[in-house]
Amino acid sequence: MRVGVDYYPEQWDRELWEIDAETMSKTGVKLIRIGEFAWQRLEPSEGNFNFDWLKEVIAIFARRGIGTVLSLPTACPPLWLYRKHPDIIRIGSRGARSSINAHRCVNSPVFRGYARKITEALVAQFGKNPAVVSWQIDYEAEAYNCTCDVCREKFRGWLLDKYGSVEALNEAVDSIYSDISEFEPPAVNSSEWENPSLSLEWYRFTSDCAVEFVRDEMLIIRAADQNAEISTNITPHINNPDFYKLFECLDYVSYDNFPTTKATGEIYNSRAFELDMMRCIKGRDFIVIEQLGSTECEEMIMPVSPKSGMIMGYAMQAMIRGANTVFHHRWRTALKGPRMFNRGILDHGNKPNRKFFEFSDLCRCVSKLNALNDTRIVSDAAIIYSPETEAAFHIQPQVEGFDYLKQLKAYHKALTGFGANVDVVSPEADLSKYKLVIAPSLYVNKTAATNNIYRYVMNGGTIVLTARSGVKNENNSYTMEALPTVFRELAGAEIQDYDIIGEEKKVIRDFAGNEFECSQWCDILTPLTARAYAVYGDDNSGAAAVTMNRYCSGVAYYVGTVCGADFYDSFISNLMMQTGIPKLGNLPKGVEVTTRTNGRDDYICFFNNTKSAVKIPLPKPMYSMINESEAEFIELAPLKMEIVRK
Repeated sequence: MRVGVDYYPEQWDRELWEIDAETMSKTGVKLIRIGEFAWQRLEPSEGNFNFDWLKEVIAIFARRGIGTVLSLPTACPPLWLYRKHPDIIRIGSRGARSSINAHRCVNSPVFRGYARKITEALVAQFGKNPAVVSWQIDYEAEAYNCTCDVCREKFRGWLLDKYGSVEALNEAVDSIYSDISEFEPPAVNSSEWENPSLSLEWYRFTSDCAVEFVRDEMLIIRAADQNAEISTNITPHINNPDFYKLFECLDYVSYDNFPTTKATGEIYNSRAFELDMMRCIKGRDFIVIEQLGSTECEEMIMPVSPKSGMIMGYAMQAMIRGANTVFHHRWRTALKGPRMFNRGILDHGNKPNRKFFEFSDLCRCVSKLNALNDTRIVSDAAIIYSPETEAAFHIQPQVEGFDYLKQLKAYHKALTGFGANVDVVSPEADLSKYKLVIAPSLYVNKTAATNNIYRYVMNGGTIVLTARSGVKNENNSYTMEALPTVFRELAGAEIQDYDIIGEEKKVIRDFAGNEFECSQWCDILTPLTARAYAVYGDDNSGAAAVTMNRYCSGVAYYVGTVCGADFYDSFISNLMMQTGIPKLGNLPKGVEVTTRTNGRDDYICFFNNTKSAVKIPLPKPMYSMINESEAEFIELAPLKMEIVRK
């Protein structure tokens, strides 16, 4: 496991490069990531490439044993390119050309031509350089909403390629156009007039465009160096492309990890769910290419500073959940420009401070984790995440307070709260190795995913479906079937009616008489072959709210409402007991546990993501990897981690 930093040498004098390289080497930094915003410096005028400074930077760090991840600067075209070809600037969702230079259209043939030239030139210069250990394509790939003429025509061609004819397209998206030229990107219109079916196709198209651009850049690198390690970085965003497609042609997942510095009560807001998702996209270790190093400024408003322990704690959290390398963002705080308030490890004063000393401690501590290098995370439980379902909920949010990702995270928090490892997987992933699978709100149904879930349960698996499952077909349209449509047989129940309650609170009562609050959405379930696990206690008194159905060799649960953490804790506790998933008792709230194994030894990692110190007794004395001694209990200060060998 390695620690790196994001570095911007183009912002600093050459003398500082030597000083920084020496300081990083002594601190324990193994890698730098450079270049993602440096196109203007690398090509100050058309065809005039200036790589000497970059070659020197890479050499300075290589002499001290520090490797380089070299980023292609295509996300930040130079000003001369925008002035010469203003048509490469992205046109926004309502038809206005963006005033922000960095917003380029990835479908523009002109932009793609210049992107190819800078990429070919960089690869020709650095492709065989042993100090360049990996390449990053572009920056934070997004499914952009560009409505320029190029994107409009490409969208129409994409639709015809998919459906074959205007007639078939009309049938799929419920339109009555006579010619393909009449189809417009939904983003051109006011949101209330958007066609939900066409809007989902627009998301698929923009996602495919992001994937296509990344793939084409990858092929340029591969043509020059077949052994190159290549990725692109992603960050949670409303315009996320389909991550599973994006990384199919890349070597590893690269992720920007910025846990918020805020807390809910005593517990800090965690990115554990996102980290588990990143690990499972390709089923292997990933890299955090931008990690919370200090603060990220939004619209010139500076956020709350990271608390003491967050720099080390959240880096360690990422590592034990599958990151083999963590790059802190950033090494230095910029003196000029719009990012001068994005504080780095070193502040403007250029003197070691609390952040620097904590970062140094992290670099030293990481060496103690070498025993984990050949270990992996084995999970008994999985949560299904569908990019298309998330996009469909952005198109039609359903009801105030209803949030797709919050549902996934609620189940994830309950499972990890009992010490379970959890994978976050695609709807078409192999589910056979899991004892329990949670599939919240599979709103848009695709045949392959539906068949995958049925096959899993038929072979003995336990599935949990939730409200708003089976609502739409893959065209984002209703079908004339009783909800939950394709899952009706599996759930052994149908939805008699649904009660939309938003932020209003109602009550459900489980089979043991325990009462829990619910809100947002209430499916009124009629059991067919299922039995009621919980019923409503208010307006719909006695009607089933949660059902359990035995189906072939497996079991299917349907949770028809959205509840609070107390219900999910109770429900998941029962399911873990029924499916035989080991459960840690009396684990303090906010303490995250991850177990890693090499097949011989198990390593249990405890992370205290709270404001208070905790003490956790161990069932027997275990060897502490951090303190390098035997321990009978775990004592953790806020944001600290302990790893014991079982």
